[in-house]
Amino acid sequence: MSSTLKKEIIKANGFEFTCRTAGLDNDGELVMCLHGFPESSIVWEKLIVQLAEKGYRCVAPNLRGYSDGARPKGYENYVVRYIADDVAAIAEAVGCKGKFQLVAHDWGAATGWALVNLYADKINSFFSMSNPYNPAFLWAMANDETQHAKSHYIREFQTPDAPEASLAADDYKRLRGYWAGFDKRIVDDYLTIFSQPEARTAAVNWYRALLMIKNDWEYKPEVNIPVTFVWGNQDIAVSRAAAEKNADFMKGPYTFHELNATHWLMELNEDECIELIKEHIAKYPIK
Repeated sequence: MSSTLKKEIIKANGFEFTCRTAGLDNDGELVMCLHGFPESSIVWEKLIVQLAEKGYRCVAPNLRGYSDGARPKGYENYVVRYIADDVAAIAEAVGCKGKFQLVAHDWGAATGWALVNLYADKINSFFSMSNPYNPAFLWAMANDETQHAKSHYIREFQTPDAPEASLAADDYKRLRGYWAGFDKRIVDDYLTIFSQPEARTAAVNWYRALLMIKNDWEYKPEVNIPVTFVWGNQDIAVSRAAAEKNADFMKGPYTFHELNATHWLMELNEDECIELIKEHIAKYPIK
C-alpha cells in the first residue's frame, strides 16, 4: 500500500495542474481535495498521507490560476463551471471512471457545490469547509447584515488592478495578515504563488467572474448526497446565518459541525478537521 506524498503535474482539460498526491497506486476510493483563497494544495498534505495509509487514492490540485500551467488570461475564464470541469477532468486523468469523495475549503468548497450540481453522477459525498451551499450564501448576503459586511472584500475585488496591488503592498502585508499564525513552510508555499503578478490576478479573477458573469446553469433547490459541513464561529468571511441556512437545502444525510475556530480550518485546526474528514469518508463509502 502506497502512502508517499508526491508533487506532480497532471494534465487535464487542456492544462497542466501542479498536484499533491498520495496513494495513487492504491486500489481504494479516490478523494479529491480542493483548496481555497489565498491558499494552495499544501494544506492537504497531512490528510492525504493519512488517507493513503488506509488505502485511499488522493489528489489535491493547485486549482486554476494557482498552477503555473493552468492560468488563462481574462476573468471570463474563471467562472466556477470551468473550475468544476477542471476537477472532474483531473479525476478522470488519474483513472477515476465512477464516483469520488470530495473534500474542500472556501473557494474550493464553492467549486465543490458546483460539482455537486454539474457532476452529480461523480460525487459520492461532500465534506465542505467554511463555504455553505451557494443559495444559502446568497440568501445571507441579501438578508443578513453581518454577512453583507463580511463580504465587502468581494465587492472590493471587482475593480481592476487595485486588488492585486493591495495584496502585494508592503511585502504582502495584507496576505500575511490572513496567514498570521500559519507554519512558515505553508506561508512560503503560498508566496511562491502570490509573489507572481499573474497568479494574483488569476486568484482575484475568481471573484470578478463570480459577480460579473451570470451562470448559464442554476443551483438545484435540494442536495441529496451525504454532506458534512464545518464552520468556524470566528470566520471572517461567512456569518452564522449563512452557515445555519445551509441545512435548509440539504435533503440527504447532513451533519453540521461548529468549531471554535477561524476561517483557516486546515492551517489552524488541522488535526481536528482531519479526524472529522476521515470519519465522514468512512461513514459514506462508495457503493
